[in-house]
Amino acid sequence: MQVPGGSRTPVAKIHRPARNVMQSGAYGRNFWCMEFEPSCSRYRDSLMGWVGSKDTAQQVRLHFPNKEDAISYAKARGILYVVLQDQATRKKPKSYSENFFKNREL
Repeated sequence: MQVPGGSRTPVAKIHRPARNVMQSGAYGRNFWCMEFEPSCSRYRDSLMGWVGSKDTAQQVRLHFPNKEDAISYAKARGILYVVLQDQATRKKPKSYSENFFKNREL
């Protein structure tokens, strides 16, 4: 598969997105993403100073309900892919009263 304006086959990165650091819950992490690695360099517009690229595949972000669906989609379309393993989250059990301890860690 040739990228328009590019010179090599795009490589997809399949991963589970990180949770939002502004929220403590895990809502919205029950899907897997497929993003494409950049296949050509970016350039700076001399007039406006904006950064551009001829590679439109960088703008594509596909969502899948599980990792197996993302892998089968890539295989069916002949897309090279790399699977990044999900980081295991560890919950530190604590009670609400621990927020008021004098010697608590900040």
